[in-house]
Amino acid sequence: MTADRWARAVRQQVGLGRILALGGPRDGAWIAERAAEAVLRRAVVRDVPGVRLDGVRIGLADPEGVTGEPVVPAPPGVVPPGALRLTVEFAATAVRPVPVTASRLREVLAEVVVERIGLAVVEVDLRVVELLDAEPVPVSVPVPGAEPAPGESAADEPAGPGGSETDRVATAAVAVPGVSRLTGVLGRSVHLTEQRGDTGLSRRHARVDLAVVADARPLDVARRVRSAVTESLPDHPTVAVLITAVD
Repeated sequence: MTADRWARAVRQQVGLGRILALGGPRDGAWIAERAAEAVLRRAVVRDVPGVRLDGVRIGLADPEGVTGEPVVPAPPGVVPPGALRLTVEFAATAVRPVPVTASRLREVLAEVVVERIGLAVVEVDLRVVELLDAEPVPVSVPVPGAEPAPGESAADEPAGPGGSETDRVATAAVAVPGVSRLTGVLGRSVHLTEQRGDTGLSRRHARVDLAVVADARPLDVARRVRSAVTESLPDHPTVAVLITAVD
């Protein structure tokens, strides 16, 4: 890998933000903070006029309150499963009193982050940073890895079921309703490895990095992908899913 490609890969990984557990420890699914942010921004544009989201951060509400180890190997650098806190900085117009706007914003964010995405958020902290004179212009969230560099692909292209095992996993994943594409922000889009269990025996593990369509619930898509990938190989490997974008 050239220095330019290495630097680009590092920027893309940093651009993902934190890697957050979807659902609980048994779901084997994760989502990038920036992907979740994109969903939140779209919801605010649609349901809370006169508001501009600035900073969006999601992290553990209580670092001591981790709910357990994931049942499958996690992607690198993940936030441990546990109750989460959503912290949002926002600007708003004075069309409505700020407390009224904040109440509506909190309601929308809480519903979307839990019901629409599938994150275990139990606290929503809001901070007003600016009063606006005019309606804000919606700001899109850059998607790390959405635009591959010349000569590169952001994802491994899946082949037919007669191809390699990696191809079979990729084909099974992209066939799941709600999957938009495979992504390669953290390297390959499909990772097959050997993992040693508590009994000392090795078992294969697959990790699939992907994007989901905007109207799909990420947690539900990840669960379906895990089932499809497990069934795609004869040894039925354990599976982790990392959602890096919501298209």
